[in-house]
Amino acid sequence: MKKYVLCCSVFLATAYTHAQDAAALLQKVKAKIELVNDYEASGNMKTNVSFLKVPEAQVKVYFKKPSRLKIKNEKGISFVPKGAMSISLNNIVAGNQYSVIDAGADKIGNTTVRVIKLLPNDDNAEVVLSTLYIDATNEVILKAKTTTRESGSFQLEMSYGKYISYGLPDKVIFTFNTKDYKLPKGVTFDFDDGEAAKQPAGTASNTGRAEIVYYSYIINKGVADTIFK
Repeated sequence: MKKYVLCCSVFLATAYTHAQDAAALLQKVKAKIELVNDYEASGNMKTNVSFLKVPEAQVKVYFKKPSRLKIKNEKGISFVPKGAMSISLNNIVAGNQYSVIDAGADKIGNTTVRVIKLLPNDDNAEVVLSTLYIDATNEVILKAKTTTRESGSFQLEMSYGKYISYGLPDKVIFTFNTKDYKLPKGVTFDFDDGEAAKQPAGTASNTGRAEIVYYSYIINKGVADTIFK
């Protein structure tokens, strides 16, 4: 009996320590993300959705704290689900209204990552669960999986380079479920070239994918509120 109690005590102590370590790592990641008050980024966007024909596009991406994000494409419509755009990394890690759970380690490519799950304290929160895959050495999120009540599930994958000190990626891939997605009434596409959108190998037909490769960022120079109207 004593051995059983001792084992349980050791297990609980270890789990508590790991949770503390995970929370400390998350705080470091948040601190880097919070260095950015706003940005204007230029990039190239590719969209793959089985029932739409969307060409590559040059885009401008605008962000302003706490959670305003907008993609502008002068030549057409940038198809990204509304929910995916509102679930930015800033929103995922904002505040402290969640429990931090250490889910161990994993690998993304050749990088060993810490896996952290965020469970909201509010049972009625829009986000049900977020799972973060963190490069602990560089203190950045390489992948985030988020499940919501109303907007389905989304996955973000990030790779970093020049702007890693701000936690800003050079490349972002949004993956989302299109099964129940319905186009808003009245939306028309003036860039239909008659060619079906090509899905990347291994991508399910009910999965959409939007990829943005960033060329440059203008960081903390101010973004007008009118941009987001």
